[in-house]
Amino acid sequence: METEKEGRSNAAKTSTDLAIAMADAAFVDDGKNTISSQLADRIREAIISGQLEAGTKINLDRAKDRFRVSLSPLREALARLIADGLVIFEDNRGYRVAPVSLGNLEEITSLREEFETYALREAMTVGGPSWEGEVMRALHKLNKIDRDAARPETLVQWEAAHREFHLTLISGCGKPLLFNFCKTMLNLNDRYRRTFLRKTSGDRNVGIEHSEIAQGAVARDVDYACTRLRSHIHRTGTNLRQHLADKGIS
Repeated sequence: METEKEGRSNAAKTSTDLAIAMADAAFVDDGKNTISSQLADRIREAIISGQLEAGTKINLDRAKDRFRVSLSPLREALARLIADGLVIFEDNRGYRVAPVSLGNLEEITSLREEFETYALREAMTVGGPSWEGEVMRALHKLNKIDRDAARPETLVQWEAAHREFHLTLISGCGKPLLFNFCKTMLNLNDRYRRTFLRKTSGDRNVGIEHSEIAQGAVARDVDYACTRLRSHIHRTGTNLRQHLADKGIS
């Protein structure tokens, strides 16, 4: 009979195998997206989507064989994910998916509230007409997607459009370091949201909130748009904290 410890071990292995099953598509070094970059993208998506669970050990030999790559690009990909806060490396224990915690979520939420609203403020100051058009295009694309938990493909489509919308909002800030930091925080936040709010759309009309933020941004109503964005991020964080608490995660 399988012991509880063996059950946890098998569950972790199953999670790992599920995630690295994404390796079926071949990697192509086209000079723009190196193999390590493509590999980092796939592992990042597996972590953010919850396919690779928090704390799961990443077995280099198994991942290398499944992805059909050498250790060099695999280690380079994992190094990028360590920098992103999604993977950790510990002496004598190797690579693991970074754990989740209430404190980590609270820090991410706080940083997003401060820096993403700052980036939006900058974008409204220096962004041109093309930025305005991209914001409204991203909003329209997002609002056309009807999220339905019974149809997983719609959730995948919505997640991609949601990410694109938030990044487009701040893309006109003119500060690459700020933009990249906000992108990293969004990845970390999405990991919590996609894992713990996977089967719910929340307790509010998210579509209206997105529309209010976008319309305020293109109207250059700085205080309104930034207040709405901060509120939007804060309420998502509040929902997530409750879900973590309900699951006994501290």
